[in-house]
Amino acid sequence: MLIEKLGLQHKEVLTPLLKEAQAGLSEYTFANLYLFRGNHDYEVIKDRIIFIKGKSYDHQTYLMPTVDLRAVEVSLLKELLKSADFLFPIPEPWLTAFPSGQFEVAFNEGDADYVFTVEKMSTYKGRNLHKKRNLLAQFLKLYTHDALPLTKERLDQARFILDDWQATSGMNAADTDYAACREALDRYDELVLCGGIYYAEGEPAGFVLGEEVSDETFVLHFAKARTRFKGIYQFMFNNFAKILPPKYRYLNLEQDLDKENLRVFKASYVPDMMMRKARVRLK
Repeated sequence: MLIEKLGLQHKEVLTPLLKEAQAGLSEYTFANLYLFRGNHDYEVIKDRIIFIKGKSYDHQTYLMPTVDLRAVEVSLLKELLKSADFLFPIPEPWLTAFPSGQFEVAFNEGDADYVFTVEKMSTYKGRNLHKKRNLLAQFLKLYTHDALPLTKERLDQARFILDDWQATSGMNAADTDYAACREALDRYDELVLCGGIYYAEGEPAGFVLGEEVSDETFVLHFAKARTRFKGIYQFMFNNFAKILPPKYRYLNLEQDLDKENLRVFKASYVPDMMMRKARVRLK
């Protein structure tokens, strides 16, 4: 067994494994693992299969698989669980790998990903989203606006937006995802990320940043904006959904981590599904 701190040198090994797993959960990309390696103290464990060992926000240790566990022997799963509190995050379809008499399954509400159809975000159709449509209409009326791909030449403008977002957030940078987002911009090409940048009245106003997490799902790791421009978030999500390639049916806005402000914000877009993430323990 080989144990190493997760680093950029693992990108070539982990990227194809995570893509093949088709888990759909926001953690199952190399960029996500790399950018939040400090938060979770990630290690790469190479044995018969590769696992990521990490620490949860409630200070427990877990193992994240890089393959569909339905193809893994139960005896190996039991052996691995001797070195961690639980397996996580496990997609619900994989739970058939665990005999109910030998394992127990639990879910934390704050772990679940908010997932929306691209069609919904590109139209804001329906009575439940009338406030989003109104905010989008106000933005389009109030400001001259533009939407452009987030390219290398525009990364400094995205950094300006991020700094402004942090300065007006009322929180310490250590309590936000500022550092991870800044590193995502600094290693934009290296991590093979994709995004859009948005302008209001000729000023950089917001950006979104993410990547493919499965064949039909695009995950947004970061969405940052200068809220002095009313309706900017509604404009960004709507526009980005409109320009996504047609292969993507879903947009994943990740979890809320039990933070009330994130829960209210993400729930207000009325998710089409909540992708729960199981914690599986030995009985």
